[in-house]
Formats: sequence, structure tokens, C-alpha cells
Amino acid sequence: MAGLPHASHASRRSHGVPPGRGYRVWLLRFGDVVRAEVHDSGDGRPRVGRRGAQAPGGRGLVLMDAVADRWGVLPRVPGKTVWCEFEV
Repeated sequence: MAGLPHASHASRRSHGVPPGRGYRVWLLRFGDVVRAEVHDSGDGRPRVGRRGAQAPGGRGLVLMDAVADRWGVLPRVPGKTVWCEFEV
């Protein structure tokens, strides 16, 4: 779980944030659920990719899908929020 906000941070820097615009990372706890959110101002919608074993990146959503209990993408203006939740 601890690595997903870092992977999301790296992804925002590579894919989600146009030059000169920022992003935010939130970690929230609601009872026995921990939620991580990454808000960015980029226009694109993330997709679960299938990269080869030697590819330098592109595995963030694959990792999130494998270990998070739930995850999704919420559109906002501008940009989007990518979130994941873990039952603790």
C-alpha cells in the first residue's frame, strides 16, 4: 500500500501534469478504510497498460489494480482524481 502514492506521484510527473501546473496527493482514513487520492490538472484519462517486462514504466495502474481493494478515476475541471482504497 505504501508504494502506491509514490507510483502515482511518478506517474503524475510523467503523464498527468502539463508544464507549469501542479498536483496534490491526499491520504485519508475513514474508519477501517485508507484512501489515497492524486488530483492533477492533466486532460488525459489513465489506462491500465500491458507493458513488456523490460519496459521502463507503465505499471502503476496494473499494480494498483492488483493490490487495492477498490480504485477508480473521477473527472474534474481541470483534470482528474485517481483514487484507491484499502481495508485495514
